[in-house]
Amino acid sequence: MAELISVRRGEELDMRALVPYLNTVFPDDGGPWTVRQYAAGHSNLTYLLSSPQRSVVLRRPPMGPVPPRAHDMLRESRFLTALHPLYPWAPNVFAVSDETGPLGVPFFLMEQRTGSLIDRAWAKRRGLAPGDGQRISEVMVSRLAALHQVDWEQSPLVEMVKPHGFLKRQVTGWVGRYERAKTQEILGVDQLCRWLVDHIPPESGATVIHYDYKLNNVLFRDDLTDLSGVFDWEMATVGDPLADLAVAVSYWTESDDPEVFKQAFGELPITVERGFYSRDQWIQAYAQKTGRDINNFGYYLTFAYFKLAVIIAQIYYRYYKGQTRDPRFHGFGKVTRQLLEVAMEVKANGS
Repeated sequence: MAELISVRRGEELDMRALVPYLNTVFPDDGGPWTVRQYAAGHSNLTYLLSSPQRSVVLRRPPMGPVPPRAHDMLRESRFLTALHPLYPWAPNVFAVSDETGPLGVPFFLMEQRTGSLIDRAWAKRRGLAPGDGQRISEVMVSRLAALHQVDWEQSPLVEMVKPHGFLKRQVTGWVGRYERAKTQEILGVDQLCRWLVDHIPPESGATVIHYDYKLNNVLFRDDLTDLSGVFDWEMATVGDPLADLAVAVSYWTESDDPEVFKQAFGELPITVERGFYSRDQWIQAYAQKTGRDINNFGYYLTFAYFKLAVIIAQIYYRYYKGQTRDPRFHGFGKVTRQLLEVAMEVKANGS
């Protein structure tokens, strides 16, 4: 199960304002309502609201000011509403409120999905049995492939997306973000940026993409035969499916990866254990399921590691400038360097 905790200090919901809204959305439910918070995530905030009749999930932006177009709860809820009938692993949305509503910020209510969050804590509770790694890997590949087969052109999604030119916008946008977040000079990165901009391949197609597909954004059925839900659709759009695949495998850590890479986000990833797919097995399994040509995949994977490096660099920039004192971010400058070196290595190897 995804870990539930008492609401963190400073991230409380105004339940006095929210309860009348809940009673309007669910007129058959008189409460009382209780609230707990999902521990995972460092961006948008997610809560479980429970009454004797039901449990629903509330998702809202982080506290304080947010950058324009970031943490867009209204877009995410619209995307989920359109996607859920076509991709049942996406949770159903019950209600949406904008900034004029009871919390003063946009939020939405969606169904609760239960299941197992596959991480170290899960493995310690249950034990990692022979074959578990392969089953988990196979399901992850299958459900990403299924997402890329959604017929989005016959859905309301067609009004929300601009797939043409997706990859070029992504590459130029993230190169610009790196320049703004740079705190150190790293040999070869300027050439890497120019190479990424100058060698954008023809796009492999346009499908629904999650763009943050990883183990801590999904729940599994307890028997590991399928996912019970896929979450955190803030980055989702319609774009090049190979970019989505590359992001997924960039998070998929292997046992022989550099230690600073494996420890970048704290706990050692479970995918380093015996039985889990390697990144190459992940890629090949996806190609077999979808029939997609992966001959240019080296470019996509290079960009995925670069993009991940920039995300870490942006977090470190805030720490470097004294905008946050969170000690978890102290080593993110080193992690940024390591990820950029991985990107340059992937580029050099062409794979």
